[in-house]
Amino acid sequence: MRRFLPTTTSTTSTALSSLLLSLLLAGSSITHAAENSQISAAERARAIKAAKQAANKPAAKKVPAKFDFEGEFVNYANWTDVRAFLDDMAAKHGFDRAELDVLIGKVRYVDTTVQLMKPAPPGKPKNWQAYSARFIEPVRINAGVKFWQENAEALARAEREYGVPANIIVGIIGVETVYGRNTGRFRVLDALTTLAFSYPESPNRTARMAFFKGELENALLFARKDGIDPLTLLGSYAGAIGLPQFMPSSIMKYAVDFDGDSHIDLRNSTADAIGSVAHFLVEHGWKRDDPATSVYPVTVSPSRVWEKFLGQGLEAKFPLAELQQAGVSSVAAPPQNMLYGLIDLQNGSEATEYSLASNNFFAITQYNRSYFYAMSVIDLGKAVSEARAR
Repeated sequence: MRRFLPTTTSTTSTALSSLLLSLLLAGSSITHAAENSQISAAERARAIKAAKQAANKPAAKKVPAKFDFEGEFVNYANWTDVRAFLDDMAAKHGFDRAELDVLIGKVRYVDTTVQLMKPAPPGKPKNWQAYSARFIEPVRINAGVKFWQENAEALARAEREYGVPANIIVGIIGVETVYGRNTGRFRVLDALTTLAFSYPESPNRTARMAFFKGELENALLFARKDGIDPLTLLGSYAGAIGLPQFMPSSIMKYAVDFDGDSHIDLRNSTADAIGSVAHFLVEHGWKRDDPATSVYPVTVSPSRVWEKFLGQGLEAKFPLAELQQAGVSSVAAPPQNMLYGLIDLQNGSEATEYSLASNNFFAITQYNRSYFYAMSVIDLGKAVSEARAR
C-alpha cells in the first residue's frame, strides 16, 4: 500500500526518516514458529527475565490519543475522479450525495501517508535477528502477559470455537499494536482518500489506487453500518483500524461480535479483536487439527538443489520426502503426512536460517505477507506463554 504526487516539506522528510527506517524493518519478511522457534531457549529466557524486571518499574503515564497529521486542504470535491467515486457510492449504496459532498469537504490530503508508501531506498540487507529483537522484548512480553490474564476467557473461547491457540492470537495483537497501545493516530478517511486518489508514482499505481478506493468504500459502509462518524475513525497511515489493525474490507468480511453486545468494535473491545483475529485466520486456511508446531528449523546441503523450493508462494505444497531428497534435513521429525514450504530468514552478513513451514504458518502470512512477521508472531506468543508460566 503506497502512492501520490505532491512533494514533502523538509520538516516532514526529517521526521519521516526515522519512521521510514523502522517501517522498513517491519515491512520486510517475517517468520513463524510455534514450538520450534528460531530464537534459542537462552535468548527467550533472557527476554522473559528482562520482562520480569521491567514489570517492577513504575508505568509510564499514558498520553491521550490524538491524530498525528491534520493534513492540508486540497478541495477533493472538485476532483473528477473523486466526484465519480461519490456518484458511485450514492448510486450503489444509497448514500445521500449532498452529505457526501459535505463529508469530502472535511477530508484532508496527508503527505506523510504518501511518503510512507514509497518504495524503501536501497539499504542494509534484511536481518531476521534484528527484526525479531524489536518484538521479543520486555515491553511486549509484559503487556502480553497482562492482556492474556485480562482476556483469558475470550482467548479460551476463541480457541474452542475456531481452533486457533491463544498464543497465536496474543502474538498477532502484540506485534500489531502492543495490545492496543499503538493503534495509529491518522484519520482513516484522510489516509484512504489520499492513497485512493494521490498514490505515489510506481509501476502498480493503478492497482494500488483501486485497492484503496475499495477500502475507502468499505470504510464509509462500515461507519454507516455501525453509526460512527467516519471522521472519528483513527488508524494507521494505510487506514488499518483497531487492536488487530484490520483494513475496512477485512472488518466487513471477517470481524465478529465476540462479546455479544450486538456491535463490532475493534477499537475498544478486546473480545471482538480476539474473535476477529481467530476468524480471519480460519478463513485464510488455519486448520485446528494441524500439529501445534508449524515451523521446523533445518540445515541445507552444499549442493543447493533445494534452492528451487525457495520463493514458491505463501503456501505449503511440497511433500517432506521431496524436500529431503533435495538436501533439506531437520533435527526434529516433521510429520510425514503433511505438505511444507521452505522459508529463508536472512540475517544480514550472517548465515541465513532455513525452516520447513506447514499450512498454519502460511495462514499467518495472509495477515501480513512476510516470513519475518509470521515468525515474530509465533515467537512472541511463545515468550508470553512461558512468562505466564513462571
